[in-house]
Amino acid sequence: MKKLLSLSLAALFMFSLVSCGSSKAPKVTKENGNTVAKAYAAPDFSLPGIDGSTVKLSDYKGKIVILDFWATWCPPCKAEIPFFIELQTQYGKDGLAIIGAALDDAEKVKAFSSQYGINYPVALADRDTATTYGGIRGIPTTFVIDKKGNVVRQYVGYRPKEVFEADFKALK
Repeated sequence: MKKLLSLSLAALFMFSLVSCGSSKAPKVTKENGNTVAKAYAAPDFSLPGIDGSTVKLSDYKGKIVILDFWATWCPPCKAEIPFFIELQTQYGKDGLAIIGAALDDAEKVKAFSSQYGINYPVALADRDTATTYGGIRGIPTTFVIDKKGNVVRQYVGYRPKEVFEADFKALK
């Protein structure tokens, strides 16, 4: 019964993310594997980081950013995090910045991040931020942002490490 209640609450939360507000972001097409039809300026945000800092997208201008909306209870999210850690280690010095935007409880996110050894900034995302990015229709949802601050890719669901590595190399 407890599990059913938890699943129902999680489904309700995701529905509220999808259905709230209007979006300034253009729609994404399926062409070329979820490539954004036309690049658009990534909406800036200022969110609380799990380490007490403030995470702002504008602080990463000039870098290629992988912005990943995720949650601790999401199996595909858990599968992607180890290779985001690898990518940050391998390419961080070359201009890659990964930002985790967690759609979850702060304490759970802190414990999870510590357990997994996440080496990139993790922010506590909110419904407004998700809405400005077009509404998050499922997680993980990952945006690739070029050095000029434009969203050039959006992926919904799990993608292997090679997809993000290829995106980084193409934009570098």
